[in-house]
Amino acid sequence: MHDPRLRRIGAAFAAFNVAEWATWIAMLVYAYDHAGVLGSGVVAVVQLVPAAFFAPFASTLADRYTRERVLVASYVAQALAMGATAAAIAADAPLLPVYALAAVAATTVTITRPAQNGIVPSLATTPPQLTAANGALGAIENAGILVAPLIAGALLEIGGAALVYAAMALAVAAGGAVVATLRVADVPRPAGRARLDPRAAFRSLAQDRGAASLVALLAAESVQIGAMDVLFVALALDVLRTGDAGVGILNAAMGLGGVIGAVAAARALGGRRLVRGVALGAVVWGGGIAAIALLRDAWTVAAMIALAGIGRSLADVAARTLLQRVARVDVLSGVFGVLEGLSMAALAIGSLFAPALVQLFDVRVALIGVGAVLPVTLALTGMSIARADAASDRETVPAVALLRPRHALADGVTDAAGDARRVADELVEEGPG
Repeated sequence: MHDPRLRRIGAAFAAFNVAEWATWIAMLVYAYDHAGVLGSGVVAVVQLVPAAFFAPFASTLADRYTRERVLVASYVAQALAMGATAAAIAADAPLLPVYALAAVAATTVTITRPAQNGIVPSLATTPPQLTAANGALGAIENAGILVAPLIAGALLEIGGAALVYAAMALAVAAGGAVVATLRVADVPRPAGRARLDPRAAFRSLAQDRGAASLVALLAAESVQIGAMDVLFVALALDVLRTGDAGVGILNAAMGLGGVIGAVAAARALGGRRLVRGVALGAVVWGGGIAAIALLRDAWTVAAMIALAGIGRSLADVAARTLLQRVARVDVLSGVFGVLEGLSMAALAIGSLFAPALVQLFDVRVALIGVGAVLPVTLALTGMSIARADAASDRETVPAVALLRPRHALADGVTDAAGDARRVADELVEEGPG
């Protein structure tokens, strides 16, 4: 990442991703130890549902106020909530308050990505730089998915869920310190009541089919991720017979593929015709998942999952970059907040969708069904995404690096010139005196 400010954002984001995944795993294990499989399912819903509802509204903070301050505040809120959860677990508090605090911690997580996605375009001066920045952040996110289970497992072995939450509270606090002095140029914000209206992002999406299609596509990806979390367990234990270690290997394969895909996206996509990256990634991701149904060898399956992970990351980076370019800059964080909320809900839907397919059919049919989700969504939204991509290509510099403020300045100069001409015309018509 060319800008030191982007590197600081990336460092904080690395701590954030490890904390997000490690605390999620720790709470599922904690609930399982206290209430079995049902407890794990309940705590998953308890964490996801409030976060899904909260995200679109919390993200408007980044469109109302300085986005970098909201980013710092998100890390502070996470540190406090995770620290409180650690204290409750260490004190052997009843399950209800522990679950409630875990839900608060999971909800504060939804503020970070919308604020960050609103900041990054302001630090990229060209479309290729924006794509490269998103590729680097995507690699960081996937690396977090890869290493967080290892860190969580080690900390759980040493000190249980309380230690995981305490350590992750320190991690996100450090992330907040890294970006505490971050400053970026200001961007346009909604005026008047719209600035206080969390529905502004929804209205913007309703009026912009291209941006809405990208949000739908990324939400569909989250359905698949939620489903694969379940299918990896069934695949490893019931089909491949590799035991618990196999579950970890399959998850690690997807994380590794995600890192490779994000790096490839940063290098290969550049700033133009991002729809090609979206389409290629969606086909590779969906096709790779479906192809697993035909394989029998565990290592071949892991390799196919890694390939699918490359496709997922490629599609994700391309789609998020294009969304940053086509969405209105004054509600950009709000749009990503809508996406964050939908993604949380989609993860829950996917985690229910996969077991239903397994119960009705079997694991292999479920893999084919889950693999079809993103390609089918692309078939329905592809034309709108392609038109949005073509429109963004017609601009020399898209909605990054304060393009729209420049447009606003130009419009103001034009209006002022028009006013001056009207005054001059009136003076000529009226004559002196």
